[in-house]
Amino acid sequence: MLPTPAPTLLPASAMVIVYNSESFYVVEYPSEQGFEVVDKYTRRGTFLTGDLAQRFRCSMQGMIAVGPSEEDVDDFLGELDALMTQRVTFH
Repeated sequence: MLPTPAPTLLPASAMVIVYNSESFYVVEYPSEQGFEVVDKYTRRGTFLTGDLAQRFRCSMQGMIAVGPSEEDVDDFLGELDALMTQRVTFH
């Protein structure tokens, strides 16, 4: 049996790019237990926290498990458009 690796500690300000395509990007902020999702075309985004962030994580993990195409992931993220109300002015 292999030993369990020690958890990696990220700086409090760490962000992890989860997904980046021509249309969207998704960034996880582990210290805030949240995800930022941005539609690059509309230049709008949202920040998901709490239960919504947990459901988003589970949905993304389920999608990744089946090996989706970039188009599949973009379609999934596009379904969040009603939540993307924050205008991105500088990022």
